[in-house]
Amino acid sequence: MSVPFCRAKCSFCNFASGVGKAAEIEAYVARLCAEIDAASATAARLDAKLPRAVDTVYFGGGTPSLLTPAQVQRVFEALRRNFDVSADAEITLEAAPGQIADEVLDAARSLGVNRVSLGVQSFVDRECAAVGRLHTGEDCLREIARLRAAGIEEVGADLIAGLPYQTAASWEQSLDAATSCGLTHLSVYLLEIDEDSRLGLEVIAGGQRFHAHGVPQEELAVALYGRACERLPKAGFTQYEISNFARAGSRSRHNVKYWQRAPYIGFGLDAHSMLPSETGAVRFANVEEMSEYRGAKSIGSVVRVGQREAFEETIFLGLRMCVGVSLADLRESVPREFVQPCEESADELIADGLMTVEDGCWRLTLRGRLVSNEVFGLLLESVTA
Repeated sequence: MSVPFCRAKCSFCNFASGVGKAAEIEAYVARLCAEIDAASATAARLDAKLPRAVDTVYFGGGTPSLLTPAQVQRVFEALRRNFDVSADAEITLEAAPGQIADEVLDAARSLGVNRVSLGVQSFVDRECAAVGRLHTGEDCLREIARLRAAGIEEVGADLIAGLPYQTAASWEQSLDAATSCGLTHLSVYLLEIDEDSRLGLEVIAGGQRFHAHGVPQEELAVALYGRACERLPKAGFTQYEISNFARAGSRSRHNVKYWQRAPYIGFGLDAHSMLPSETGAVRFANVEEMSEYRGAKSIGSVVRVGQREAFEETIFLGLRMCVGVSLADLRESVPREFVQPCEESADELIADGLMTVEDGCWRLTLRGRLVSNEVFGLLLESVTA
């Protein structure tokens, strides 16, 4: 569920989101509910099968906690009108620290929200301010304590390695805070430097705006990620995916669906979906421009997933997870002409220290995780059409 509005857009953000006025948000919620009501018709038009039973719901952003209680209520009513949401469903709300009003939190809890993911990014004030975050480290700690006191048992946070002015010492400060404040889940990302964000574009241009001159060298960002991979498991956060760490029993059930290629449907601006079909699966994405979405156009692209595409997804999504990809399952369910050349490439990657074979599964090493896209490309480039 995409709610693409924020109080301020961070300089590193490359998502389809922005600052919205109250009237714009209200109109968006109406359009979002209409899209949910049309889900069955949309799936039928794409010759896809829409499962009615739902056991995970994810409200992503932007900052969906900026909705009013009445708007949250309307979205939930639309969901339950069209889907059977299980009593024990994992229902996650993304939020920015300090931006969940008491009445919104009360409404969300009463409607079944049992997990909150906070966009902390850093517990260091200078780093937060440099990228346009509106909170301090103390704000984050207070918010986490407030959520836990309110009965939200699963509280997670995002951290970014490579923010402006970040150092090895300041990263340790963020890790100290993250591992001692009651969080149950952590996501650790490397700062993306690309043309889709203001900060990334400025770094590429060699400019000074948005504190681009303070962005550390890639080598340091990589070392910070490696330090998180070393330290977080010792603090009780087991790594289960390239970017995700959780205490026992606190993995994101919703996100695991993506990596295991389970069906899911997204609603809202730039939302993505994958549903089963008679020929395999269909992936589709909603439009990225708000003007198109407001004009009642939802779907922007559609991709039919055939046997080869399914195999490729099994490889690069499966290897994102630390459990890896089962060789026995591949050999049993995938044509030999796909698997054999992939195995030959895997042998080379294992020799290079980028992958391992453990318990009959291919897994990425730490070095492999750092260059995962290159590893996936090497694995799949020799697979015949």
